[in-house]
Amino acid sequence: MRVLMQFGGCCLLGLAVAVLVLGGLMFAGAFGLIELWLFTGKPVASLALWLLPGGFWEGLTGVVEATRNSAVRSFLELCAALGQGALLLGAGFFRLWYGYAGGAQ
Repeated sequence: MRVLMQFGGCCLLGLAVAVLVLGGLMFAGAFGLIELWLFTGKPVASLALWLLPGGFWEGLTGVVEATRNSAVRSFLELCAALGQGALLLGAGFFRLWYGYAGGAQ
């Protein structure tokens, strides 16, 4: 349980860093890099929209035919890209601070 809490804290820190990086990229006007980053969230968002039933998305968003709505898809792609960045940074922080290397100790 302790390892799970440590990893969760590292992922939360990774999410904060990812949001700050996104803000910095927006401030710097590096929208090409932002588009590339958002492109990484497209497969996960498409898979989520395809796997989960339409009623789930309509109930969650309040939008009729939410799976076909471009605003819902775009927001989900943003969340997926930020989540992937947070997991990557969180795994790095976890490895750096706690020294776990794939179960080998």
